[in-house]
Order: sequence, then structure tokens, then C-alpha cells
Amino acid sequence: MGTPDFALSSFQAIARTEDLISLVTQPDRPKGRKGILTSPPVKEAALKLGIPIYQPERLRKATEVIELLSAARPDLIVVVAFGQILPENVLNIPKYACINVHASLLPKYRGAGPIQWALSRGEKEIGVTTMLMDAGMDTGPMLLKKKISMDFDETAADLSPRLAEAGAELLIETLKSLKKGTLKAIPQNDTEASMAPLIKKEDGLVQWQMSAQDIFNRWRGFTPWPGLTTYYKKTRWKMTLIGLGATEGHFGVPGEIVRLSSKGLEIAAGAGYILLKTVQADGKRAMAAQVYAGGHPIEMGAVLST
Repeated sequence: MGTPDFALSSFQAIARTEDLISLVTQPDRPKGRKGILTSPPVKEAALKLGIPIYQPERLRKATEVIELLSAARPDLIVVVAFGQILPENVLNIPKYACINVHASLLPKYRGAGPIQWALSRGEKEIGVTTMLMDAGMDTGPMLLKKKISMDFDETAADLSPRLAEAGAELLIETLKSLKKGTLKAIPQNDTEASMAPLIKKEDGLVQWQMSAQDIFNRWRGFTPWPGLTTYYKKTRWKMTLIGLGATEGHFGVPGEIVRLSSKGLEIAAGAGYILLKTVQADGKRAMAAQVYAGGHPIEMGAVLST
């Protein structure tokens, strides 16, 4: 069971080593400005294998799909970024277990947006975990973990493909250990748990009273979606590329445009300042801040808002 690009690596890895009997994924959805109906990436891969594909809007209520899965008598159900919580009657279907690949070092960042929230909160470590699924939200016993290295300025867009590959490798390692009988399930420590709720568009609105470091972290976590946005007077700016100017010190009112330098627009935060290197105004293409300022005069001392 899986849906987005993140799940594709694990699907392909399993297809090379195991006997896949079906795929459960999300329904096709309209995509892009033209609203073209588009299949999930994992579905496209499954079509090439010729296996049955089920796309329930809500698996919990899809009685016919659940009956078909039960009749198939799978040894395992593997779940990677499926996008729905499995009901207990589905968790009980496989002979051995439901195994989930989760994009965090559990018990941290349970939920739908683990990569985004881990980066936006400034975590120094990131990785993936395989786990046995239970009725909770990513609360089941942990099986294996894998950490990956990251640079200070890597974004969710940069790290997601790497984590997907790490997750696929860890899944295969988990299945091998399961066959050997060497897997040990480790209960999660709920006192160390944190949540990673579904990202909303408004999460990308810049709160200038935050420190420059916190704003930079949110840019890392929310790139490519929803991105960081702010308002210059009445014009909405998407801050497509930013950098850290200083992490401490007072440079002006939070959100104040301090100056235009060769590196970009210097904007004061609650502590320190950030460099806005590339900006995309509504209806415009993204461009270097210096280029944008050349065609759209920017008032120094103006205060950006949310």
C-alpha cells in the first residue's frame, strides 16, 4: 500500500525480490493548473507488472476491497506513505504482519509530515524506521532504523528522494531479517514521541518574530510545498531561495527590509536576519532579488507582513 513518489522506491525494491499480489493506492487526482486526472506514481509502476490495483477513496469503508485482500491471504502487507489509516480488520488480514516504512526516527515525528516537521524544527538527525503497524498513528513496535547524513541547507525536496531510497533498502533488510527469524520488535517510548501533522498551506506564512534560524529551518522543511510566503505591502512574495545572514542580534523591526546587498534582500527577524535571494511575486516567475528590485522598486525600511 502506497501512493506518492516516496513509496515508489520501496515498491520497486519489493517487486524485484518478492511476489507482489496486489496494490492498494489512493484514487487518481486532478493535478496542475489544468486539473488533469493523474495516477499515483506507484500505480504507474504496478500497471507494468499487471497486478490487481485497488483505489478506494476510504479503505475503511471499502468492504469489497477488504474482502478481496482477505481472500488473497497475503503473508505481509507493506505500507509506505499510503495516506490513510488502516482499520483493524485490515491490520488483521496478513499471515504475519503489516509493516510500515516511516520517514522519521521514531518515536519522533509520528504522522503525515515527518520530513517537513523534522527540518522545520531544526533536527540535526534524520532517517527512516520500519515498524509493525497497530491501530494507532505510527505507534507500533519498531523493527529497524537507518540514519542518513544531511547538509545544513538541504530541503525536504532534496532529502525526500534520499530518504525514499534509504527506506527501500531498510525494507528489504527488514524482510530478510524477518525470514531469518532475527527481527526484534522494540516498543516505542511514548514519552519521547512527537507529532508531524499534515502540512497546511498556511504553515508557509512567515512569522517574522521568529529567529532567523527558525525561519530558515521552516524554509527547508516547507520547500517545495507550501513554500514560505510573505507580503510586501499588498504583493504576495514566495521566498523561493533564502539564506542565513546572522542568527543573533537586532537588525530592525521583525520583517523590516534592511538593505539590498549583492547577496539579496536583508530582512530582519526576531533575532538575526535572513537573506532573501530569490523571490516570486504573484503572477511572476521566480527571479533573483536584485533583478526583481531592478524592475520593482523596493522601499528600504518597509516591513513585510503575513
